[in-house]
Amino acid sequence: MTPAFVYSALPMRVRFGAGSLAGLPDEVAGLGLSRVLVLCSPEQQATGQLVADALGSRAAGVLPGARMHVPIETAQAARDSARRLGADGCVAVGGGSAVGLGKAVALTHGLPVIAVPTTYAGSEMTPIWGLTEGGVKRTGRDPRVLPVSVLYDPALTVSLPPGLSATSGINAIAHAVEGLYAPDASPIISLMAEEGVRALAAALPAVVADGTDLDARGDAQYGAWLCGAVLGATTMSLHHKLCHALGGALDLPHAQTHTVVLPHALAYNAPAAPRAVAALARALGGAGDPAHALWALAGRLGAPRSLRELGMPEAAVGRIVDLAIGSPYANPRPVTRDGVTALLRAAWAGEPPAAG
Repeated sequence: MTPAFVYSALPMRVRFGAGSLAGLPDEVAGLGLSRVLVLCSPEQQATGQLVADALGSRAAGVLPGARMHVPIETAQAARDSARRLGADGCVAVGGGSAVGLGKAVALTHGLPVIAVPTTYAGSEMTPIWGLTEGGVKRTGRDPRVLPVSVLYDPALTVSLPPGLSATSGINAIAHAVEGLYAPDASPIISLMAEEGVRALAAALPAVVADGTDLDARGDAQYGAWLCGAVLGATTMSLHHKLCHALGGALDLPHAQTHTVVLPHALAYNAPAAPRAVAALARALGGAGDPAHALWALAGRLGAPRSLRELGMPEAAVGRIVDLAIGSPYANPRPVTRDGVTALLRAAWAGEPPAAG
């Protein structure tokens, strides 16, 4: 019998498919916007300018200042620019950093955000915001920051290098993994999560082998869309708590950190989440141990598998453990100091995930 559950669909519009960027002016006009600020990272400035050119007189300017983990100083600069330029909306072009910056503006100014993802981060599908101040990353949920429109155009991901394609995709898989054992999961969420993992795990090897393969790129975006929607509808657990602590305290790269931590966090929680493990085993082609399968997938894709290679000093393990256990949060298995310490040490050293 299907258990009782609650599911709230998030209100947004999605355009999907190669060439969908051409519909951006119609999206802006349909929302009644006349001066939108284009937000992107310095690395995506050329793409940001391309978007602004397509918008013509509706573009208020391009701000290429997005940074990982959305430092409060970066957020304030974007808010000031939006006010000074008289912007009535934002177009966030890029990955989680650009979308996160758009959310920071929306959080204080209430400006609608249109997202044009160029990675597989999935932030565009969630009402979750994050800001980093004083080495601590804070997150929250607010319906005002949910993008009102998202354009998925796989052609815009072609410039994403193989390494970043791999880690961005595994980052998206992490959203679905935690959604499968979240306390507010539902049969709908579980279907989306399993399908999202299946699509990404199948597409990423082809994306890494040939970055110009638009079919594989499209499949990866489809998977990222589903995984992001799962994150937007469920409660985050140990994996995301650890990654936020590592990013905020040590400024470790976002997607790479998720890639390293995910197999270890899954292995820790697996004994308390048999249904999630079964769903992931199906999604990963019948893998007997999904945690090890994800660790092996990262290796096949040439992705990092240790926090040490991302720049984390071994001496920081205790500090991160303190942050991870400092406040209560939902997790299928009790979070203990000894357990999280062992998890982090294995992730730091790049060891295979240990069975819980």
